[in-house]
Amino acid sequence: MKFNKWTLGLAAVGVVSLTSAARADETNMVMTSLSTTTISGYVDVAAQFNPNGSSGGLPSYYYGSNPNSINLNAVDIALDKPLDESPWASGYHVEFLLGPQGVAMGLPNNIRQAYIALRTPVGNGIDWKIGVFDTIVGYESTTSASNPNYSKSYGYNMEPTTHTGILGTYKAADWISVQAGIADTSYAGDGGYTAATVGGTGLYRPTFMWGPTLTAPDSFGWAKGATLSIATIISSGNTEGGFRGPDGAGASTYYAGITLPTPVAALKFGAAFDYLNARDISQNEWVGALYSTYQFNDKLSLNLRGEYLDAKNTQYSGAYTQVGSGHTPNEAYEITTTVQYALWANVLTRLELRWDHSNHTGAGGYYNNISTGVGKPLADAFMLAAQAIYTF
Repeated sequence: MKFNKWTLGLAAVGVVSLTSAARADETNMVMTSLSTTTISGYVDVAAQFNPNGSSGGLPSYYYGSNPNSINLNAVDIALDKPLDESPWASGYHVEFLLGPQGVAMGLPNNIRQAYIALRTPVGNGIDWKIGVFDTIVGYESTTSASNPNYSKSYGYNMEPTTHTGILGTYKAADWISVQAGIADTSYAGDGGYTAATVGGTGLYRPTFMWGPTLTAPDSFGWAKGATLSIATIISSGNTEGGFRGPDGAGASTYYAGITLPTPVAALKFGAAFDYLNARDISQNEWVGALYSTYQFNDKLSLNLRGEYLDAKNTQYSGAYTQVGSGHTPNEAYEITTTVQYALWANVLTRLELRWDHSNHTGAGGYYNNISTGVGKPLADAFMLAAQAIYTF
């Protein structure tokens, strides 16, 4: 332990002891490190009413809570030390997702993210995440408050959500950035799938991901800030449900999403496209979604979403068909209307009405009313929900 000359002088005349000075110095070091760490998170609760008597047999996190009840959806707690502007900056991010949503997603030890953040001074600087991190695909986030609606979309439900690996981000210019990474593990909305091993070697076939994001500059006038994101995730296979095969053939996810301002400052549009190819069973499904938001004032907004799901060419589509024998192809639609209001400080409140329709209503169709049994599927499902989120 090194001491400055003033501490040594005071110790020489008995004013302080070197032991107490060492302890004080260690305490100051800890406090200095903690001073750059932030704590954030949210508490998400909701009341949900489904007149059909169920959520259509979908996973609980699809709607965010169990049907016809008042529930805690999630408690999210994050510790973060972000990268500064130095060329060799370092930091970290640890985020726990507690409660029913984390359990339903199958996150190990409720860890949503836990990564070391690093920067290497190559060109404009490459920022790295090493550990567990959110996926690079999707219009919607696992964080409910970041989404325009309370319920999750079809697209979110078929996308990977979390990866364990390494991800690099390079901002080539103000208008373009690129992400690329490799991972051993991916967790999807309808269950987990992990990288398969090669024969009996124990070596993993990794998951690869990459994609650019384009942002319209100020010279685009009213369209400035518009974004276009394109991403691809190639998984080698899985070991626990979903898209598995004897050779671990895996699945590929292709995503494109756009956000677009309009000449009316209060009105914004968005669109998303997801395509999932389950290679080991040679089947696929895709989802197209449209979004709009009208911001009446700084507290009140109206958010709309419409989706079309085409799963006619798949034998397995997670929540979209009855899992078990006799998988049935399907297509479905949904329209969601959400009124959002911020009445209290740090609290976001929502009232949402959602309608889903399945074109196939035979055995194994999109909606099964679990209160009446598998043999009585539904063509339509409705949901009314109220949500409150406190963000800190």
